[in-house]
Amino acid sequence: MFAGVDIGGTTTQVLLCTADLDVVDSMEVPTPASEGGQAMVRAALDALGVLRARVPARLLGIGIGAAGVVDSRAGRILVASDSFNSWAGFAVTATVEEALGVPAFLDNDVNAFLRGEVAKGVVRGEPYVLGMTLGTGVGGALWLNGELLDGPHGAAGEVGHVPGFGDLPCTCGGRGHLETLASGRAIRARYGERTGRLLTARGVAEAAVDGDPDAIAVYEAAGAGVARAILITAGLADITTVVIGGGVSGAWDLLQPSIRAALAAEPPVSGHPIRVVQAGLGGGAVAIGAASRARTELGVVAQV
Repeated sequence: MFAGVDIGGTTTQVLLCTADLDVVDSMEVPTPASEGGQAMVRAALDALGVLRARVPARLLGIGIGAAGVVDSRAGRILVASDSFNSWAGFAVTATVEEALGVPAFLDNDVNAFLRGEVAKGVVRGEPYVLGMTLGTGVGGALWLNGELLDGPHGAAGEVGHVPGFGDLPCTCGGRGHLETLASGRAIRARYGERTGRLLTARGVAEAAVDGDPDAIAVYEAAGAGVARAILITAGLADITTVVIGGGVSGAWDLLQPSIRAALAAEPPVSGHPIRVVQAGLGGGAVAIGAASRARTELGVVAQV
């Protein structure tokens, strides 16, 4: 078996899967984000212990997906949001390997999301893919020529923080980033500015479905921004496919029309259409992708 872990700001998901990445068992536990890195890893390991007791099998390796900027080679968190305490700088893989006695591998959560969708999801086997997550923030990752491109600083594919999408201040300190249009936080804020009403992104989506013109306009702007980021990426990396996940992607029927309209109005420079799809693995994508990383690093071949 392989283990996959998704350490989020609120919850941590842990699963066991076969070499084919078929999930055998999983569980979700609260993330003790305020208690520091040691407590967060311990919560994941305790959950894994429960799963291993229920599914007796030899554990070959474990992959971990974590929010923030990570050094995937050193297995360490580089930068974390202020919702985590004593997480930046924490040596994740060394701690896990010492506890389990098996190899451990760390990925940024969006990179792990894309690994999961390419290995087992809706873009399975495709060689040139942009992965995007529209959640509290906007994350991005690149899969080029059948491999993840993370870059020398772990920031390749981060389309959520490329400028050129207006002049609104971003949570990262920059201005005019895609995140200021297409994140859940931005959708809530943009709708509030237009109407004086404070709704969640889901609430804004529900209002749009009910015909609220301001809610519709906010989601149209989000979709148009996503399409522009896709075109920028296609011009630089010639991607053929885009897979979009995260909580905001749940409003797919609102986002998809404006994405398609923008791509049709200004096609990629290659002249070839780009396939844009909603993620298929749901909340399990990061953990499955993390397990996929462990499988790949250890050279284990899936059974066909």
